[in-house]
Amino acid sequence: NCSRPSDEFPDDFMTDQQKQNGGIVVHILICLYIMAILAVICDDYFVAALEAICRVLHVQSDVAGATFMAAGSSAPELFTAVIGVFFAKSDVGVGTIVGSAVFNLLFNLSLCAVFGGMVIYLTWWPVFRDMFCYALSVAVLVIVMSDNVIHWYEGLVMVLMYIMYIVLMYFNPKL
Repeated sequence: NCSRPSDEFPDDFMTDQQKQNGGIVVHILICLYIMAILAVICDDYFVAALEAICRVLHVQSDVAGATFMAAGSSAPELFTAVIGVFFAKSDVGVGTIVGSAVFNLLFNLSLCAVFGGMVIYLTWWPVFRDMFCYALSVAVLVIVMSDNVIHWYEGLVMVLMYIMYIVLMYFNPKL
C-alpha cells in the first residue's frame, strides 16, 4: 500500500516555538472565524432551506427537527465515523457518535434553555416519542455492543429501526 496513513496530518504552518510564543492565538482565531461562518451559513441557508422543504412537504416543525435537522446536524459525526472506521481503521466511530449524542442532549439543549430568553412550552407527545425512541436505540446499542463487535446484520437492524422511526414521524400528525 503506497498511500500515507490517515493519521499523518499536514504540517502546520507554524513551528512549535511560534505556537508557544503566542502563535496558538492565530489557530484559535481561525477556529472562531470558521465557527462564525458556519453559523451564518446554517442560519441563512440551511434553516431557510429546511423551512422551504417543510412548507412544500407539509411537515410539522417537530417532525422536521427530529428528521431533517437531526440528519443535517449529525452529518459531521457520520463522516467522522466513516473516516475513522474505513480509513483510519480505528474505533473512534462509536465513541464519536455516542459522545456527540450526549453532548447534544445535555450541553446544547441546556444552552438553548439558558440563553433562549423566553420560556419554551413543550407538549408531552413529541418529548415522549423522541425520548422513548432514544432510550430504545441506546438499549439496542448496548445489546449490540455487548460482544464488542458490530456485525452487518446488527447494523442493518439499527438502520431499519431508524426507518421505522421515520415512518412513525410520517404518521405523527395522525397519531
